Amino acid sequence: MPSIVVYNQTGAEEGKLTLKKEIFGIEPNMQVVYDVVNAERASMRQGTHKTKNRTEVSGGGKKPWRQKGTGRARQGSTRAPQWRGGGVVFGPTPRDYTQKVNKKVVKLAVKSLLSSRCASKDLVVVDEFKLEDFKTKTLVQILKNLNVTGKTLVITAEEDFNLFVAGSNLPNVYVQTKDHLSVYDLINADKYVITKAAIKKYEEDLK
Repeated sequence: MPSIVVYNQTGAEEGKLTLKKEIFGIEPNMQVVYDVVNAERASMRQGTHKTKNRTEVSGGGKKPWRQKGTGRARQGSTRAPQWRGGGVVFGPTPRDYTQKVNKKVVKLAVKSLLSSRCASKDLVVVDEFKLEDFKTKTLVQILKNLNVTGKTLVITAEEDFNLFVAGSNLPNVYVQTKDHLSVYDLINADKYVITKAAIKKYEEDLK
């Protein structure tokens, strides 16, 4: 069973926490992570792209000139694709880009990322966050105490207004609750700062 040091906001050690091996100690499956992220990014697409074909553009209806005898190519409508103002051939139409992904596959992707960050020592566990105000400098000091730099994901079990507002002005810090995180959010961060309560929720939900 892997174990990890638990820190407080000042950066001092509070003890050690034993992690479940089947969640934080598996062999990461990056192909599964790729598949889930690809599906999540596809679901973000609105799919509202649209062009008009020859039946939808205005005008036309009358044959431009008679079929024979003019010396020019025969034409049936000025709304045909080769005419200026004509319809578009094989243009995009509204569609749904959603891809189906099984829940077990999503869970495996989350386990893979948690295990990967744990193995590379990019997982920092904090006893809890207690911010008296929502000033950004307060969170900056906490991250400095924890010696955390780079793109950081702060994961909590419950919503914390002060913590969320304090992190909203930091370009490389994203604060979110465990239940509102996607696999795309997880892979987009280099380091995780996670509370003990969020660790327990992951162990309960991913078993």
